[in-house]
Amino acid sequence: MYRTQLYRTALCLLSCIPVLQGQSRANNPEEEPLIFTFGQNAISEGEGIASSFPYGQDGYGFDFNTGEKVSMRQRSFVAEAPVYFSVSLPEGNYKVTVELGSDDFPSNNTVKAESKRIMLAEEKLEAGEVRTESFVINLRSIQIGEGEAVRLKDREKSELNWDDKLTLEFSRGTAVRKLVITPVSDMTTLFLAGDSTVTDQDLAPWASWGQFITQYLNDNIAVANYASSGASLSSFKARKRWEKILSLIQKGDYVIIEFGHNDEKQKGEGQGPWLNYTALLVEFITDVREKGAIPLLATPTQRRYFTGEGKLKDTHGDYPEAMRKVAKEHHVPLIDLTAMTTVLYETWGDEKSRKAFVQYPSHTFPGQDKELADNTHFNDFGAHEIALCVLSAVRSQHTGLEKYIKEPLEYTPARPNDFKNWTLPMSPRFEPVKPDGN
Repeated sequence: MYRTQLYRTALCLLSCIPVLQGQSRANNPEEEPLIFTFGQNAISEGEGIASSFPYGQDGYGFDFNTGEKVSMRQRSFVAEAPVYFSVSLPEGNYKVTVELGSDDFPSNNTVKAESKRIMLAEEKLEAGEVRTESFVINLRSIQIGEGEAVRLKDREKSELNWDDKLTLEFSRGTAVRKLVITPVSDMTTLFLAGDSTVTDQDLAPWASWGQFITQYLNDNIAVANYASSGASLSSFKARKRWEKILSLIQKGDYVIIEFGHNDEKQKGEGQGPWLNYTALLVEFITDVREKGAIPLLATPTQRRYFTGEGKLKDTHGDYPEAMRKVAKEHHVPLIDLTAMTTVLYETWGDEKSRKAFVQYPSHTFPGQDKELADNTHFNDFGAHEIALCVLSAVRSQHTGLEKYIKEPLEYTPARPNDFKNWTLPMSPRFEPVKPDGN
């Protein structure tokens, strides 16, 4: 079958099935996978791809003009620089199985999905060694049932998370032999609700912990990160992100809720940690439990604001304490990121902690004419450290979420990692403008 015919037949099978929001996942049958095999002499299974053609009307291909960075070998392709491969797919959860390895040279394999979600980090293989890895990717749309939609900000409309495609980024040195993409309906999902410190930051060098926990979770759970830069509890609700989560959430799912950075900027009658903030936290908790799902609360990450004595100056006021009180009174597991990041930053100290944030001299990146000096938002290294904080707390909570963590994590913020050992390749898509909510 010709390439276009094969793909369109498979896509029709996927897209013609209605989204059954609010119904049991068990009622939705599994669908046939899409299979792509790469290489000049690849074994013919599924759709054989022997050239680096661009994404287009066929509904799949190498994206963002990166096809020229593809070295097509006999039974694989090798990314000579970051390479993007996209497939047009409808909203849902997809299990992606990737076969990695080159017959004739060692490979160092890093795979990111959508808006820089880390799915696989620096898996090294010798020449001739082949390894298969699987993970689950959540695809979303703005639609909420019929007639309602998430209200995206203008900056969000071009993000990979919202472009009706599944996009995989393969870092330099990654060798890909085969991709299998299978829709899965019966899948536990971890939903994330939060602000810029949680969201999938679309462009480098900005990053958040929500896009780094994915690499540590197994293929029995999906992460649906609906956090948004600049969001408070009230704006998250007003822009219908919370409504979107509630339209999808099923019994046995999990929701981590982290707000505070932007809530504390709200002034006026009824605002404040003990009023609107507390009331909305209770409302969100109630909504989740009514769906049969499990809420977890996370206090806001600290800002990097040191006093002369090497201690952090607290900038969140009573907001962390208000969340702790809600968690205690309503018996909700608490991830105390305020406390954990206080220990983390103070352990590093004033200078070393800069390496965890977006702090770069001018001309570090192409087109960056001014210094970047942000004390709120993380780079990849910092986001990874916060993700480890979150996962270590999840492991101690015994909510059931811990069973989806791949392997035991020995991490404490009192003994953090050192930036000098950080080697994960940065994504090439860059933006110097700070995220909303800074």
